[in-house]
Amino acid sequence: MARMGDGDKRWIVEDRPDGTNVHNWHWAETDCLDWSRNFLSNLLSNKPILSGDGNLYLRTKTLQKCDGEAYVNIRKGKIIPGYELNLTLTYEAEARDSDGTSVILCTEGSVEIPYISDENAGEDPEIKITIQDEGPIGRKLKDAFIAKGKPFVLEKVREYVDVMAKGGPAKDELEVKKVVVKKPSSAAGTASNVGDNSGNNRDSSVKESKRKEKRKEGFKTIKMSEKFSCRARDLYEILMDENRWKGFSQSNARISKEVGGEFSIFDGAVTGTNLELQEAKLILQNWRFGSWPDGIVSKVRLTFEEPEPGVTVINLTHTDVPEEDRYGNSTVVENTERGWRDHIFHKIRAVFGFGI
Repeated sequence: MARMGDGDKRWIVEDRPDGTNVHNWHWAETDCLDWSRNFLSNLLSNKPILSGDGNLYLRTKTLQKCDGEAYVNIRKGKIIPGYELNLTLTYEAEARDSDGTSVILCTEGSVEIPYISDENAGEDPEIKITIQDEGPIGRKLKDAFIAKGKPFVLEKVREYVDVMAKGGPAKDELEVKKVVVKKPSSAAGTASNVGDNSGNNRDSSVKESKRKEKRKEGFKTIKMSEKFSCRARDLYEILMDENRWKGFSQSNARISKEVGGEFSIFDGAVTGTNLELQEAKLILQNWRFGSWPDGIVSKVRLTFEEPEPGVTVINLTHTDVPEEDRYGNSTVVENTERGWRDHIFHKIRAVFGFGI
C-alpha cells in the first residue's frame, strides 16, 4: 500500500480556487487517520461487555492508541480505501462475591490489534488480550473477555472496514451522475416495427456480443514467469504437498493430489479444485478467495519448463481475478499478484534454497 502523500503528483488533485475535479476523473485523496481515530473510539470506548453473568463485570474504557495511516482515493466515482492501523483498547474488569455485593477483584486490561489493513479486509485481524492481575480470578476475568469481548471488538472492526470500503469521510464527496435515457416517440417506435427484420437480427447479434463482453468486465488476468534452481519435479511436488505448503507459507494447508480433489491453503483463505494435473508439467486449478463476492471463481494455470538441467521456469496464468472484493476494495488484482510473487514464489526460494 502506498503511503499517504506518496502518490504521483500528476494524478493527485489538490484544492483549487479556480476549478473542480470534474466527474472525479483525477485522483482525489482524503486523509482519514483522525476520522478513523474518532470513528473507532466511538465504536469501541465505554461499552459494556459483561454485566453480572457469573458475578463478573467487564467494560471497555478508552481507545488508548490508534496509529498508522488511513486514506481514501476516489477517481471517476471509484472508491479505493487504504489503511494500516494498530490499536490499543483498555478495559476494566471486576469480580464480585456470590451475593454480588462485595468486590473481590477490580483490575484493568488491554486489547491490542497490531495490524488492521485494507490488504486483509476480508479477514479478522490478530487480537492480543492481556490483564494486569494474572492470579486465578484475574485469569477468569481475562477468559471472560476473550469469550465475550473479543467477538465484540472484531464486530466493530468489521464495521470500520465496511464504512471505509464505502468511502469513509469522503463518501459525501462522490459526484452522482444520473444518466437520462430518452424514450423513443410512438412514431419512431411504429417506424422501427415496419420494414425488414434483418436490422433487428443484426442488433440482436451486436447486443449479444456486448453482453458477453460485459460479463468479463471487472476481471483481470495475471501472468508471471519465475526461474528456480531446481528440477521441475521438485517444484511440482512442493506446490502439491500440503506439508511443504505449511512449511514455506507458515499457515495451514490441505491439498488433494487427485484430479477433482479439493484444496485449502493459507489457513482457508484460498480454496479450490484440481482440474488437471501432469506431474512436473502442469497444474490447472480453480481458485477462490474467501474475501471475493459470492460465486466468483478464478482459474490458475501453472506450467513447468526445464530449459537446462537443474533450472526450472514456472509460468503462471491466473484468469478471472475480480477487480474488487466483497467489501468494495479495489486492490484485489494488485494483492493477488503480490501474493504469488512474495508469499509463494519468493518464499519457496528462501525456504528450499532454489534461488538463482
